[in-house]
Amino acid sequence: MAKEYPRIDITVDAVVFGYKPDEGISVLLIKRKKDPFKGTWAIPGGFVEVDESLEHAVSRELKEETGIEVNYLEQLYTFGEPKRDPRKRIVSVAYYALVKPDIYEVHAADDAEGAEWFNIEKLPKLAFDHKYILEMAIFRLRNKISYEPVGFELLDKHFPFSELHKLYETLYGKEIDRRNFKKKFLSLGILKELKEKNSGGKGRPGLLYQFDKDKYFQLKKKGIVFEI
Repeated sequence: MAKEYPRIDITVDAVVFGYKPDEGISVLLIKRKKDPFKGTWAIPGGFVEVDESLEHAVSRELKEETGIEVNYLEQLYTFGEPKRDPRKRIVSVAYYALVKPDIYEVHAADDAEGAEWFNIEKLPKLAFDHKYILEMAIFRLRNKISYEPVGFELLDKHFPFSELHKLYETLYGKEIDRRNFKKKFLSLGILKELKEKNSGGKGRPGLLYQFDKDKYFQLKKKGIVFEI
């Protein structure tokens, strides 16, 4: 007699981080409308349908539960502990992204009764193993910026260097020597110094910069090592 194997269902989770200069890093969570963990905050996600890809499933679930669409979600990890879900054996493939929250209008839908941004330093109790998933996503994000400079979608097109420095301090969760950071970042050659100056704030107007995307993608092909 052929051995029978238990059915394992597949879900997807979308860890969407937001960045605001004055508020730091936040994550988009939904409040569950149904059991298990009814009324508890969780990472947006759900079951993969038979006829769809993982990428389509995570985008669909994110839109259905929060109303937002993110252009690109990067695969994070596969979580498959046998008892991670009290209903049955479920394996989840998690994805993550880092965005500017202000460009999205968040609203709860589908099986979510709430959808909100939470600062990662002030998180509510999370359902399932979502605390662990979120911790891994934060670790991956902080590790990623050591080999792939970020900022294209998070800063204004023209920005003072101080805002880029603050972004990295926020992502790393620690103070970074500004002079050394600026020297190393400018050595990459992916920033254009503009004639335009920043007129806001106190003191003399400072120089503004913008990313040189062509040089960035050329450098990315060769492999970037950016140690702070």
